[in-house]
Amino acid sequence: MKRIFKNIGPATLVAAAFIGPGTITICTITGASFGYTLLWAMVLSMLATIILQEMAARLGLITGKGLSDIVRNQISSKPIKIGMIVLMISAIFVGNAAYEAGNISGGVIGLEVLSGTAWYQPLLVGCCAFALLMVGNYKVLERVLIALVVLMGISFIAVAIAIKPNYSAVLEGLFKPSFQEDQLLLILGLIGTTVVPYNLFLHASLVKEKWNNHTDLKYVRWDTIISVILGGMVSMAIIIAASGLQGQDINSPADLARSLEPVYGSFSTTIFAIGIIAAGITSAITAPLAAAYVVQGCLGWNRDLRNWRFRMVWMLVLGTGVLFASIGFKPIQVITFAQVANGLLLPIMAVILLWLVNTNILDTYKNNIFLNIMALAVVLVTLFLGGKTIASVAGIL
Repeated sequence: MKRIFKNIGPATLVAAAFIGPGTITICTITGASFGYTLLWAMVLSMLATIILQEMAARLGLITGKGLSDIVRNQISSKPIKIGMIVLMISAIFVGNAAYEAGNISGGVIGLEVLSGTAWYQPLLVGCCAFALLMVGNYKVLERVLIALVVLMGISFIAVAIAIKPNYSAVLEGLFKPSFQEDQLLLILGLIGTTVVPYNLFLHASLVKEKWNNHTDLKYVRWDTIISVILGGMVSMAIIIAASGLQGQDINSPADLARSLEPVYGSFSTTIFAIGIIAAGITSAITAPLAAAYVVQGCLGWNRDLRNWRFRMVWMLVLGTGVLFASIGFKPIQVITFAQVANGLLLPIMAVILLWLVNTNILDTYKNNIFLNIMALAVVLVTLFLGGKTIASVAGIL
């Protein structure tokens, strides 16, 4: 057990990425709107995350390459290869730019709660993320993000326990799925905020920073399982804590902060602000980092966090996020849109991943029948939800 926890690492950055402002916002709205009834969607999201992230991490460990490197090397047809590279770069850049705007907006929510609205707040959050990324040291990033995630998690888990929820109702929400038309976007948002597409690329690249031997696969798996479960528990705790707001409108940062009142009372606003600033910064680091890894692999650059081309990519994504967070959109709307965009992008990335883990590059580490069935189920569910959402938005349903 001691050895397992010593090897916890890369997947904590995955958890740091999905426990961001999007998670806090979507989970709070879910709890306030529907109580415990959508907890099952978080269980589904956790299972899907573990399945997909394990496959991505396994690819990274066994091949020693990132997902985009592998895709580029696996396709022999030049036109198809170029098309796939354009698709990956475009999808990840657009998705990460939207996600980054949500991350920056989340940090801004915290600053607004503490000091009121100011034009420079998106830039301030962006500068914090910029400084940490410029360090260019994986171990420093890992430790900072773990500390920030722990800071966020403790508060919401404490609240979820303190409000003394109806545990039978919680269990029913966890294991008795319900599905109504007006819950569709929230369900997709819960999946999109947990199974983050760019995390697949990030995880495959980061395992190489910690492990090099095939025999370390068991630690990679434990790292993934433990980190995702702990992250999912935090998300569920936010939903449970927010159930106390049921029937109330969530329109402003102060509305979100009310979910912490059962434990922190008059200090709830300050604690919430600190937590969501931490959430914004953690995710504001991982989204640009993942985009840079994708472009690096697609274009065949050398793997180096301090490479100027690598830095230019994450600077572009970070700058885009700051720009969109600064031009007047309401933070909660930006965050919600980012999560739905992630949910729509996920099936594309899941299909690419499923194809890769069944190629000969993994030799004896290829997917078995059970893993393929589980992964295919995840793809089908995300395709169904994504299709329903597009149809709903288009006014077809």
